[in-house]
Amino acid sequence: MKRKGCFICIEGLDGCGKTTQTKILVRKLRKLGYDAVYTSEPSKSRIGRFIRSYCLQGRQRESPVVEALLFAADRVEHLRNEVIPALDRRQLVVSDRYLYSSLAYQGAAGLDLKWIETLNANALSPDLAIFIDIDPCTAIRRLKPKKSVMENLETQQKVREVYVKYVEKGKLIMIDGNDAIEKVSDNILDAVKSFLKNLS
Repeated sequence: MKRKGCFICIEGLDGCGKTTQTKILVRKLRKLGYDAVYTSEPSKSRIGRFIRSYCLQGRQRESPVVEALLFAADRVEHLRNEVIPALDRRQLVVSDRYLYSSLAYQGAAGLDLKWIETLNANALSPDLAIFIDIDPCTAIRRLKPKKSVMENLETQQKVREVYVKYVEKGKLIMIDGNDAIEKVSDNILDAVKSFLKNLS
């Protein structure tokens, strides 16, 4: 890429196919000649590993405030250790979850969205953010029997409501995730290619 790198994040409910689609997108972008790299949140840092064991895989959900603080701290590490160095190398970074996951999941738990935004005020804004939309009931049916504490129908319904608010604000581009995997991946790629074309 001739310009400094580009930062794209893929968001969605648990079970929407987000991880699969993020990895497919990276592969397709590489075939098109982009130096694309995959990353994800929670990150691989010590904080990210702690989040998985303490927040996501516990018997019950922890305080949303604690979750928000931990995710914000992990995001700082994620940006410093992975995202920004890749962008400085002019790479195209595609993240499986990012800031909007905090807004959606902790916002759905009752935290003030403005407070979460302020907590993440120093987080790098993504150049493009995509929301893969599916019905919460479909999301729950797709999930494996071993679920995280956030993978229940009530939570997913509330999470989707927050995501949709940011779609309506123009912060996220919505992609229908109910189609076949290849159709969804084609639609995501089209959205990304259109965005990248406008950058050049």
